[in-house]
Amino acid sequence: MSSKAPIGVFDSGVGGLTVVKEIMRQIPGESIIYFGDTARLPYGSKSKETIITYTRQIVRFLMGKNVKAIVIACNTASAFALETVKAELDIPVIGVVKPGAKAAAESTKNGRIGVIGTEGTIRSGIYNEFLSETNPQVQVFGKACPLFVPLVEEGLIDDPITMEMIRRYTSELIEKDIDTLVLGCTHYPLLRKTIRKIVGDKIELVNPAYETAITLKEVLTEAGLENDDNLKTDHKFYVSDGAEKFKYFANSILPCEVVETKDVNIENY
Repeated sequence: MSSKAPIGVFDSGVGGLTVVKEIMRQIPGESIIYFGDTARLPYGSKSKETIITYTRQIVRFLMGKNVKAIVIACNTASAFALETVKAELDIPVIGVVKPGAKAAAESTKNGRIGVIGTEGTIRSGIYNEFLSETNPQVQVFGKACPLFVPLVEEGLIDDPITMEMIRRYTSELIEKDIDTLVLGCTHYPLLRKTIRKIVGDKIELVNPAYETAITLKEVLTEAGLENDDNLKTDHKFYVSDGAEKFKYFANSILPCEVVETKDVNIENY
């Protein structure tokens, strides 16, 4: 496998762009092939079996692009499908849950950690599992926030409706006296500033996207796959629906210009 090969990154929609943004910052020499499964989001309300099927289809698409590593930039898919596809591939595959859990365990002072995520991520209990492995003394309080993904996908980042939903979803976590809150869905960092307005400055917000990029860098270095030629990156973007809408959103987030986004019939893979 060539070190100049691209990295495959995928998510259910635009949320994974928060991970792409951090990869571009932390390891700027890497080319990225991104796939957003916009036709089938949200993932959070779907079964484990369905998520594994979707993940396998996307992985086959990315492997067809000769990627050297895959980042599952989706907490739900990381929870339900990561171990399955890791066992089926001979390239590095990382998710976003473990890096985020590690950062939260290191951040908390009082051992009380809140996790917000999709229904699937919270139901899986995977953050509880990883956090307990890292620090058995922590208490974890999870809260599913199913409306956040559609609000982000519609671009309602700082809308009064979004602020009200943040207030409703986080109120019981604040009452638990948490000092750390994990943004347990890659869409949620796009709401970071709005969440901060609601929860205040005393609660540390953990963005797993940043930690995932750092972990990816370490994995590539250990495997001898890191590309240090940052003058020849070639990023490509694909979605299962709504290419123009995605391109507009991506250009509002990423530090590079997204010139083209292509539609892919992912059901063919």
